[in-house]
Amino acid sequence: MNLHSSSPQQDKLRQPLVLAVDDNEDNLQLLTQLLMLIECSHITATDGHTAVLMAQNYQPNLILLDMMLPDLDGIEVVYRLKQDPETMDIPIVAVTAMARVEDQQRFLLAGCKEYIKKPYIIEELEATIRRCLA
Repeated sequence: MNLHSSSPQQDKLRQPLVLAVDDNEDNLQLLTQLLMLIECSHITATDGHTAVLMAQNYQPNLILLDMMLPDLDGIEVVYRLKQDPETMDIPIVAVTAMARVEDQQRFLLAGCKEYIKKPYIIEELEATIRRCLA
């Protein structure tokens, strides 16, 4: 009997779960396609309130968070997640078009583990995701 065999269902359970948050459907689609390619399960949200609820309900291994959302800004989402004992340890990667050094420092000080600039460089995005899940 082979103890190392597993069903596709079990493999899916072992895949890290990533919450991708972006109000732009094209960006969200790009993120989810990359996550599938690197064998991550994913859930998505298009606004800050939904992102906070999904993080609380699903406890993802990583959150890719657009910092400019229609309802809450990314900093507020990070603040809420870091205040909650259930979600405070989930690594968050800021996904942003704001490339100024001051913006990047604000995101890191708020509690983001790393940040990725838009437009994405796919290799950098993949490397950041893998680093944060390691």
